[in-house]
Amino acid sequence: MRQYLAKRMVSALAVIFGVTLLVFTMVRLVPGDPIDVMFANQPPPTPEQRAALRRQLGLDLPIHRQYFHFMRRALQGDLGRSFRTRQPVIGEILARLPNTLKLTAASLAVSLVVGMTAGILAAVYKGSWFDTATMALAVLGASLPSFWLGLLLILSFAVHLGWFPVSGAATWRHVVLPAVTMGSVSAGILARMVRSSLLEEFARDYVRTARAKGLPEATVLTRHVLRNALIPVVTILGLQLGQLLSGAFVIEAVFAYPGIGLLAVGALQARDFPLIQGIVLFVALVYVTVNLAVDLLYCWIDPRISDA
Repeated sequence: MRQYLAKRMVSALAVIFGVTLLVFTMVRLVPGDPIDVMFANQPPPTPEQRAALRRQLGLDLPIHRQYFHFMRRALQGDLGRSFRTRQPVIGEILARLPNTLKLTAASLAVSLVVGMTAGILAAVYKGSWFDTATMALAVLGASLPSFWLGLLLILSFAVHLGWFPVSGAATWRHVVLPAVTMGSVSAGILARMVRSSLLEEFARDYVRTARAKGLPEATVLTRHVLRNALIPVVTILGLQLGQLLSGAFVIEAVFAYPGIGLLAVGALQARDFPLIQGIVLFVALVYVTVNLAVDLLYCWIDPRISDA
């Protein structure tokens, strides 16, 4: 178990290092100078002011030294200060984090309730019209671009019907449409995986034995099949949680939802390097942590995995 966990920790650290290096390099390849963006609505700075500001922001250093300073501060819990607001990056992220977590949790709930229910019923009633319709809807849901579905929901339920607000995060009603948008795509993927995993388990010998003993179908499903079918489902859930968190960038921009995603879009437009790097590093840490938790959950579901 310890060796298994150590391998996963080393892999996680390598992923985080690779993400930070890639993002640090790529954001500096984006066209435009952060100083020009900072003075967009002001008279252009003089060459002396520009040089002094570049020194103050650390932009005059070679890129490898900038990366070294960033990593050294990050290891101490300091992600730098935003170019725009001059506020600590970690403070800006934590201020928006509750809204993003609320949206991610609501989206995951939609995905779990809809995806698990649809997948289980489709497997139980395999070959029926319900199975065919459910899988068709699952493929449709997984194929639709999330931003297009979000715009369609805004047009239908916010503009025409007026049931939900278009933007903001003040009440639970502001979370419904973006959560349904994100959760619907994930629910389609989850439903197909649950159905496939259950049908694979239904075909195994232990299920035939349980049925031959006269056990009710509900008992066979809940006490035997579901637990053994959980491993691939847990994999999908772990990946989906990370995808929901990162996918919030697009949906938050569509719904003008004040979370980390909308903050990242604004930072990218303003060439705010420290804020972009801090957000990506934070999301990468969350993603890696979720995957580590999934790996540990594997060991709890099937202890043989840690011995592999």
